[in-house]
Amino acid sequence: MRRAAEAPLPERAPVGATPTLRSRLTFRRPRPLAIRLYAALFSDLGLLGAPARRRALRFALRSLPALVAVGVGALVVLRAFEGLPSSWPQVAAMGVLAAVLGALVWRRVARAAAGEAAGYREQLELGALFVVAAYVVAQATSAGGGESVFQPVVYLVMAFLVAFLAPGVGAGLVALAVALEVLGWAGRGARVWDLPEAVVHAGFVVVFAVLYNAVLAARLAASRREERAAVERRIRSLAQAAREFRILGGEEGQDPAARERRWTEAAVIEIEAAVAGALEVATAALRSHTCALYWLTEDDRRLVLRDCRSASEAIARGPLPAGEGPLGGALKRRAPVRLHGEVKGVSYYADGTRPAALLAVPVLEQRGGHVRGVLLADRVVPAPFDDADEKLLVTLAAEIVRAVEAERLMKDVRQTREQAEHLYRAIERLNRKTKLLEVLDELVGAAADMAPVDFAAVALRDEGEPDRVRVVRVAGEAAGATALEGHAFGLEEGLVGSAIRMDAVLPAAELDLARTPILGAVSLRGLAALKILPLKAGEKVLGALILGARARGAYARERVRQLEVVAAHAAQSIERARLFDQTERLATTDGLTGLLNHRTFQERLDAQLAQAERYGKRVSLLLCDIDHFKSVNDTYGHPVGDQVLKAVARTLAREARATDVVARYGGEEFAVVMPETDAGGAMVIAERIRERVGKAVLETGKGPLRVTLSLGVATFPEDGPRKAALVERADACLYHAKRSGRNQSVAAGALRAPQRAVAGS
Repeated sequence: MRRAAEAPLPERAPVGATPTLRSRLTFRRPRPLAIRLYAALFSDLGLLGAPARRRALRFALRSLPALVAVGVGALVVLRAFEGLPSSWPQVAAMGVLAAVLGALVWRRVARAAAGEAAGYREQLELGALFVVAAYVVAQATSAGGGESVFQPVVYLVMAFLVAFLAPGVGAGLVALAVALEVLGWAGRGARVWDLPEAVVHAGFVVVFAVLYNAVLAARLAASRREERAAVERRIRSLAQAAREFRILGGEEGQDPAARERRWTEAAVIEIEAAVAGALEVATAALRSHTCALYWLTEDDRRLVLRDCRSASEAIARGPLPAGEGPLGGALKRRAPVRLHGEVKGVSYYADGTRPAALLAVPVLEQRGGHVRGVLLADRVVPAPFDDADEKLLVTLAAEIVRAVEAERLMKDVRQTREQAEHLYRAIERLNRKTKLLEVLDELVGAAADMAPVDFAAVALRDEGEPDRVRVVRVAGEAAGATALEGHAFGLEEGLVGSAIRMDAVLPAAELDLARTPILGAVSLRGLAALKILPLKAGEKVLGALILGARARGAYARERVRQLEVVAAHAAQSIERARLFDQTERLATTDGLTGLLNHRTFQERLDAQLAQAERYGKRVSLLLCDIDHFKSVNDTYGHPVGDQVLKAVARTLAREARATDVVARYGGEEFAVVMPETDAGGAMVIAERIRERVGKAVLETGKGPLRVTLSLGVATFPEDGPRKAALVERADACLYHAKRSGRNQSVAAGALRAPQRAVAGS
């Protein structure tokens, strides 16, 4: 048997090769004993000759656990196991039950070792056999049909199964146990006096299952809560240690990302490992009673224990005053302190222990020489420390400092890299924007990615009035921030105006922002830090980016330099966006009147008609012409004629609605497209325009001048189902208005009415 067990496994056959009989026998999974006996029985009977017989055998083997559970459960219901087993059927049934249950348990253990999870069917089969086995034991040990001393085994088995099996399987097993109790009572004749016993047994089964499941669930929930609390405590501890080691610096108020948190945790763990190694070396080399590292808190007023190695359990872990005792002396002198004999002033033992010798070494940073803590060693035996001991402890303190500074350096490198990535991404995004509002939004977003921003604004010089500055974009939660958008002020007013005039980053020093005029006469409350960065394109300062934060000192020099680079690129993008807007305006508007040109009018009319046709809405078209415009040019000259055209265009733009399309149709003709407007509404607007133009007086060198308009109105779809027909109809109405005396509005419906009247007569 040993040689067979130790024999090496044969090599696996290649994929796709036809396995030989030897390979099939070698790699066939060994089957449980009961199944092998069952298969041998069928083989001896000659039932394995055909594929159908093999399928029947597999079905029978798969059904065997369920058949055994049902069969033995039926025997339990019939109370066939009452009293100790005395006949061979009882022994045989119990043997089959034990064999099948053992085979299933063995198979589950083997599959669990291979990493396979139990399915619902396997769980249900195992659970049902365990429940039936528990009832067999309880029934077999009952005395004369009374209650068995092993009846609690049923409840314990049920609690065990409910705890470890799936919830649905557990509920099914509880139902099985209750069914066995009820059917057993019915099998005994359904006597009324036997019902309480069955009810009690079934109730105990349910209660044990429910209570154990509830207790287990509560315990798991408590464990999860404790685990989460432990993790949160560890994270807080790491964050506190990182602040004490100056790893977090000024970022403690920010919500760190998961990656930053992992870096911080790793840095603290590295430092703690270095501290632990130094303390181990010091304890072994100096033969000290206590060797500990006390670190200064952020306010440099207290010392907290970071780590220690001591034979005493009375080491004080609470904060100690930083200016008292030997530890305070080492901090103040910035030099080692050696004491022996009766050492007084030792406060780091809670039980008042006085060491016979003490050595305290300050932990000094290499850059700047700042004191960060104290590394100490003491002895309770009268053996003073010597120069070699002091040199060793000073060296170990320097190693601790080097570990801390190395992690800080790694953090600085990482932050520099991330800031550079933010800078490159911001420049790349700014270069992609062509619309002014998109550039402004991107500028504010890029600044918020690179520095703390609780208030942000962009102020630009007015293109028409260079001495005026207007706030065009505002973001943030500072007091009154939302009301600042659109606020205008002179270039000589406020800190922003000074920054634009001087082309300088302001303020150079901290100011009382609540009392300092910043945006003109407006100050900003609730901010402790402010930076105003000019937006300069070439030699021209276009405006300024204003950033504010609640945290004092939020804008370090390196951050400001990076923000200046972003501001310079943003200024180029703003200039480019303005040029793009100007080019677009030149391509779509009339150079004299500023209205849309004829080509753009045709495109907008096509779009409005397509939308109206799709959604079943109306669109009205208004065509108007200045009456006797040729005589105006002949009498007053073409410059006055141009002034008349501009004045009429301003009136049209002012009187039209925001959704209307106003365009210069050609010469002295204008057009207005009015979406979602019927003929009646269009006539109201046409008359209003006509009256406003007729009342306007234009002063010229030859005296005051008044002009009038003739207007034609047509509505889609009733006056024209297509654009050409609609324009032709509106033009016909305009021609009718001019032929009928001018200075009037004519709708297409008014022209159709007389025609219908003539046809009727």
